[in-house]
Formats: sequence, C-alpha cells, structure tokens
Amino acid sequence: MKDFKAYFIIPAEPEEVYLALTIETTINLWTGEEATMVAEPGAEFSLWSGAIVGKNLSFVKDKEIVQQWYFGEHTASIVTIRLHGHKRGTSLEVRQSNIPDEAYEDIEGGWHHTYAAALIDFYRE
Repeated sequence: MKDFKAYFIIPAEPEEVYLALTIETTINLWTGEEATMVAEPGAEFSLWSGAIVGKNLSFVKDKEIVQQWYFGEHTASIVTIRLHGHKRGTSLEVRQSNIPDEAYEDIEGGWHHTYAAALIDFYRE
C-alpha cells in the first residue's frame, strides 16, 4: 500500500472551492459527469459517474473534507483535502493513504490530470 500527497493552486477562494467539492450540482458542473453527494458524515458519495465511490467521514466548513474511498470490497483509502488561502486563490492539499500498489499510478495521474485539472479549468473559465 502507498500514500499520495500533493498541492494544487485553484484560482478561487477557499469558500468557493469547498462548495464545489460538497454540493452535488456544482460537482456535476466541474466534473462534467454524474455525481451523488450529501455533505454529511456517514453519507455515501459517487463522483465521475461512479468512477470514485466512498463515504464521507468529516467536514470542517471551508477548510477540510475527509472521505473514505473504496477499492474493491476489502480495501478503503482515506482522502483528506485541506483548503488553504493563497495569493492566487486556494492551495488545495490532498493526502490519500492506503492506496493499493497496483492502483497508485492511476490514482496519482487522476489527481493531477483529472480531479485537480477539472477544478482549475472550472474556475479559469
């Protein structure tokens, strides 16, 4: 199992980024895919038409989201997203633990080229 950590600069204020990550209709807009999200601990969620599924663990409004992402039936990965104010908007810090070795490359690429890239593009437009 592996861990991943990265920072991305999103050209929007932390409050806006937090809403984009926690409101279902906004997630649908920036991902361009179907999403299911209720920003409550214990609620199951689905992003990118089911490509990412899991359970919400905790929220700190405008600052932090902690989720459990599922890999198959027996493996869960903890994802912590922290939002920090930055002179160009928001520094989005992501930490993901317990990533299966065989999935690490796809997860790393997904954070860089899909998840963060879609958020950045959404706010650049």
